Amino acid sequence: MASLLVVDDDEGFRSFLADALADDHTVVEARDGREAVAALARARFDLVLTDLRMPGPDGLSLLRHLRATQPDTPALLITAHATVDSAVEAMKHGAVDVLQKPVEGPAALRALVARALHGRAPASDAPTDAPLTWGAPAMVAFVEALHRVARTNATVLLTGESGTGKELAARTIHRESSRRAGPFVAVHCAALAPSVLESELFGHERGAFTGAVAQHQGRIERAKGGTLFLDEIGELDAATQVKLLRVLQERRFERVGGAVTVQADVRVVTATHRNLQARVREGLFREDLYHRVAVVPLHIPALRERRDDIAPMARHLVGALASELGVPAPALADDALARLEALPWTGNVRELRNVLERALVLTDAAVIRAHDLRPDAPETVTVSPSPGAAPTDLRALERDAIVRALDAARGNRRRAADALGIGLRTLYEKLKRYDLG
Repeated sequence: MASLLVVDDDEGFRSFLADALADDHTVVEARDGREAVAALARARFDLVLTDLRMPGPDGLSLLRHLRATQPDTPALLITAHATVDSAVEAMKHGAVDVLQKPVEGPAALRALVARALHGRAPASDAPTDAPLTWGAPAMVAFVEALHRVARTNATVLLTGESGTGKELAARTIHRESSRRAGPFVAVHCAALAPSVLESELFGHERGAFTGAVAQHQGRIERAKGGTLFLDEIGELDAATQVKLLRVLQERRFERVGGAVTVQADVRVVTATHRNLQARVREGLFREDLYHRVAVVPLHIPALRERRDDIAPMARHLVGALASELGVPAPALADDALARLEALPWTGNVRELRNVLERALVLTDAAVIRAHDLRPDAPETVTVSPSPGAAPTDLRALERDAIVRALDAARGNRRRAADALGIGLRTLYEKLKRYDLG
């Protein structure tokens, strides 16, 4: 059980964080930067979660203090005002991640905390993960090749549209490999500015740049003995491409600002939704790096190309999402399944998950029917009237869902927020918006 320090001047949001994490960890709360500094003087923590803007020392000042007093303690900066500059500054001062308010929900928060504590992505058996396939013919060759390559140490390039399950495939490779006992460390290459990404991948030495008050171990080092997953590798800048090429060729690198050579004991799996060969022709991606990452290229078919998977996947996701939201799992009617199988699914499995989650939140029926599925999420949605209420637009549907969630939770806003799959802060904002007190 890890010891966490949660720092936020918003009492409601701070309580949400503490309650969501209290079952798995020991949580100490601080109302502002001054209380946080006092808490750090009394005890050591395994992780600090801190707001950016608050009275007393703000979040960045608190990060500097943490680096000076407990340099090995990771921190998460949580803010409603995230910018590229604040993210870069936070990373330079030791934050392992910057989270945007409102947080998606308790399950997402717990997964992010687990990643920060262990230097790896969330576990592969997350509740809403679906199997790669239920036997759709278009997936047979892919799955067979995936299982074969997993048993080797070959570098793999996973390609496919966004939302097809490339990270799930990468986790499968890791789980079936000889490195399964080691960490699985994921890096989203498009999510970080180049200067931050370089430090995150390779680490940095103390004094490498302003604010680098301690040595920082990069993701490559954290993945030692395991698998490093580089998602959206096509977005790497030219300088990082050169350094990554050396890692793949020589299995060694130096931290930013350092001269000591570090061995890279990792198996590399990469993914992209782009055509890397086209980017090579355009001069945006190094040809030599392409050949290094594409030793075994595997393409994941789009969901619309494997429609035999849609119905069983939808049933699995409904059950898993209902468990996550804390609501009874409804059945999927035949007309709902027929509609799901007919939709184009440009967003693939991710879009399917979102459509089903929306249906779970906006209906409390024992059976989800075709009219409950709203894949386009328009501003105004016409729905079939139900006894006692007939909301006809998305705002009315949302207000009705909030009222029903509060009734079911007997007025407990935290439980209602959990049931709706939103953060407590988001629920408060919606209560104010809809004049619900």
